[in-house]
Amino acid sequence: MAENNISKNYEKMPNLGKMGGGRERFALTAKPKNSKATLLRLVKTFMLWRKSFLLAVVLTLISSTVSLFTPLLLGKAINTFNTKTNRVDTSLLRVILIALVLCYLASWIIDTLTGVLMTKVTQKLVKYIRFQFFSKLQRISLNFYDTRSHGDTMSRITNDVDNISSTIAQTTTQLVASIFSVTGAFVMMLVLSPILTLVAMVSIPFFLILTKTIASRSRKYFLGQQQKLGALNGVVEENIVGLKMVKAFNRQQNVLADFKSINNELCSYSTKAQIWSGFMMPFMNVINNISFALIACAGGILSIKGMITVGVVVSFLTYSKQFGQPLNNIAGMFNNIQSALAGAERVFEIMDEEEESPDKSGLKEMINPKGEVEFRNVSFSYNTGRPVLRNINFKVNSGEVVALVGETGAGKTTIVNLLTRFYELDQGEILIDNTDITDISRKNLRSCFSVVLQDTCLFTGTIYDNIRYSRPSASGIEVKEAAKLAHADEFISRLPKGYDTIVTGSTDNLSQGQRQLLAIARAILCNAPILILDEATSSVDTKTEKEIQQALLLLMNNRTSFLIAHRLSTIRDADKIMVIGNGEILESGTHADLMKNKGDYYKMVISQMGYDDFQTTLPAKNN
Repeated sequence: MAENNISKNYEKMPNLGKMGGGRERFALTAKPKNSKATLLRLVKTFMLWRKSFLLAVVLTLISSTVSLFTPLLLGKAINTFNTKTNRVDTSLLRVILIALVLCYLASWIIDTLTGVLMTKVTQKLVKYIRFQFFSKLQRISLNFYDTRSHGDTMSRITNDVDNISSTIAQTTTQLVASIFSVTGAFVMMLVLSPILTLVAMVSIPFFLILTKTIASRSRKYFLGQQQKLGALNGVVEENIVGLKMVKAFNRQQNVLADFKSINNELCSYSTKAQIWSGFMMPFMNVINNISFALIACAGGILSIKGMITVGVVVSFLTYSKQFGQPLNNIAGMFNNIQSALAGAERVFEIMDEEEESPDKSGLKEMINPKGEVEFRNVSFSYNTGRPVLRNINFKVNSGEVVALVGETGAGKTTIVNLLTRFYELDQGEILIDNTDITDISRKNLRSCFSVVLQDTCLFTGTIYDNIRYSRPSASGIEVKEAAKLAHADEFISRLPKGYDTIVTGSTDNLSQGQRQLLAIARAILCNAPILILDEATSSVDTKTEKEIQQALLLLMNNRTSFLIAHRLSTIRDADKIMVIGNGEILESGTHADLMKNKGDYYKMVISQMGYDDFQTTLPAKNN
């Protein structure tokens, strides 16, 4: 019933202007950029295949040159009729007709070859742009992903790049041909009749005014169309991923209202863009027809006075069509060109995003790192003026287990993100084995860590592939051993295809707990000297948690380990517990020491489960 009511009330849903949420998030904020600069940049990229492009241009010029002779030949054919003697020069007419057929045939063959060549070049260009775009995404700072809709980013690499592809394929050679045809036709018109050429030039100012007026109006709507399409993709992507939550909280109507609002805006921008660009062709036809009529009248008067022949008038009229037709072609492609330029602006916007700071020159190589970690006066903020960490100082000896506890948002995960150099420090330094992490390449640095994050990430592939992700060279036996240590082998063996079972990052063929066990197995297989566990047991039941804790004790042996947990039972046996709050380390010490101090840690323990219960429910520490 609820679903039916939603469908029936779709058109009655109010605009989301007062609701906040998705509408404001995807509001149009960017302004149209310089289309000329975008076009030049696109052409510069296109020049990577300059040889093929130049060959296509040469073929196009040959085809256009051939086409320039056809009106002249038509005029000559008409002049073979002698009106005074009522006789026809059949031999000359036959030669001219054969020449016309050869011209049309040559033009068709050349245009076909040019089309095939340009299609290949265009697809290479699109492949190149997509690769450069995706490569850029690997180098952009994580701050970019924290503030951008994933759906919008995906829309840029798919829809916007496709717009560029289709437009280039259709318009590149046409533009070259049009420019050459206009120039060639103008020269031939001057040769045939300067007077009629002046009459034909009357339409040029009207063409320029029309193009400038419509371009200025339609460009912003095409850019808005691409932006709203990206926003719509963002809404779809978010709601498909979170569909269970949508249904669980009965938010279907709100989701549809959100979708409707952005869809309406997309429809509005698209309609205005198409309307404005659609004005081009009708107005161009009107101007061309008026120009044609003026030329015909002037030519008729001149031919009656004997100043030019009828054949010249016919040739001139055909050339005037060739002069105006390219402008009509550009008008017909106008909406595609505007849409492609808007898409190219959005693609280049990502390509120009600030990347992670490059590694220094003369970097040190970490060989057999021990895992000693030190923070010296570390401060960090995601947004300027709002520090998350302030002057953090601590040192962790090789092989020690350090637990980070504190309220949600206190900065626990931020500390390990800085350690792995996912973000850059505002000030201070972080050292591993007395070496500043900025003096180590990111690749070398991150090979020092085994990581299990709070949000489990699996990739499309087999369970084998996902566990082996941390060490692709690992054998099948090593993968199974890691799975056994993580207590994942039992449930994997029960699956119909076992370790060859296909999993993805978005489907629910595994429970969250099972996915987390695979992530732990992946970290075990990595066998790095520093282990980071960010709520590694948050999605498993109590029994499995105890089993994993026993496995983690083996895993943490002789490794520097950072544990982030809200379950205090997970971190009781740590060598050092640091309580994070207000961007600072409030207190630090062992479990026993902190309980004696009766500070923030003591209050957390008591508030969570009571001290007596806390002591009796924990397993004894293994020595």
